[in-house]
Amino acid sequence: MQLQFRSWMLAALTLLVVFLIFADISEVEEDIGNSGGRGTIRSAVNSLHSKSNRKQILKFLDAEKDISVLKGTLKPGDIIHYIFDRDSTMNVSQNLYALLPRASPLKNKHFRTCAIVGNSGVLLNSGCGPEIDTHSFVIRCNLAPVQEYARDVGLKTDLVTMNPSVIQRAFEDLVNATWREKLLQRLHSLNGSILWIPAFMARGGKERVEWVNELILKHRVNVRTAYPSLRLLHAVRGYWLTNKVHIKRPTTGLLMYTLATRFCNQIYLYGFWPFPLDQNQNPVKYHYYDSLKYGYTSQASPHTMPLEFKALKSLHEQGALKLTVGQCDGAT
Repeated sequence: MQLQFRSWMLAALTLLVVFLIFADISEVEEDIGNSGGRGTIRSAVNSLHSKSNRKQILKFLDAEKDISVLKGTLKPGDIIHYIFDRDSTMNVSQNLYALLPRASPLKNKHFRTCAIVGNSGVLLNSGCGPEIDTHSFVIRCNLAPVQEYARDVGLKTDLVTMNPSVIQRAFEDLVNATWREKLLQRLHSLNGSILWIPAFMARGGKERVEWVNELILKHRVNVRTAYPSLRLLHAVRGYWLTNKVHIKRPTTGLLMYTLATRFCNQIYLYGFWPFPLDQNQNPVKYHYYDSLKYGYTSQASPHTMPLEFKALKSLHEQGALKLTVGQCDGAT
């Protein structure tokens, strides 16, 4: 009887959590709908709010240190427990060790304006490319292609992330020389940018990280590699949970925003739109560059994108950042 009661209570609590999450998402969509349209979220970045936000985040992490593990902290053969698979381990390979930076790639760096470019299809026909390229430092996510979408997403890249899953999804797990060449061309196009590879998240990415490391070394690709610290993800999640943003696992975009507060005076976000329709009820692709589908409200998803968006929209309204979700000023 006691076991049945516990099961009933657990089920009730689960339903309550699900209800609260969906209520929050509905509120986000309603708020955006009331704002009057796809491109009407407008605000100026306020330095005072930006500084206040930065100060709070610094209590949880130091982006200059957490952006990458450094060479002096590991050696080949060291055993690392994966962040999401604590029972699984990896050994630091010679290739990984060779590519670890000796100093933080953002040591003593500071930028007046930073653009963080998400990958939502809301960027298509935005004409935001020229505006994005004017920023002092441009961050992009998951090796998203830029050349053929330059008018909407720009070309400038100072830091780009690469989740190991991208190798499977966008480069067919390098099954043959054609796909290896495609990846190699994309890496060469970075031309000295920081390539940020989350190598220690989950065991499923081990081989893919090693393939990329091997390509970089073999072909002497001109990139500055960075591998986020083991504490970064939990520190970022801790900050947002403390601020009552009940995310599961932070998206790459939210990770980049949180890191950027450390070295950017003003932050501008583009391509952040976690909804299948814009405010005119036009379909919006999940990614601007492919046909991948995504369940934004799926309980199986590791992310809670609409709730993240709500938090970022709130910061936008306070002036801590600028969120662009439609056409850029001057776009034709």
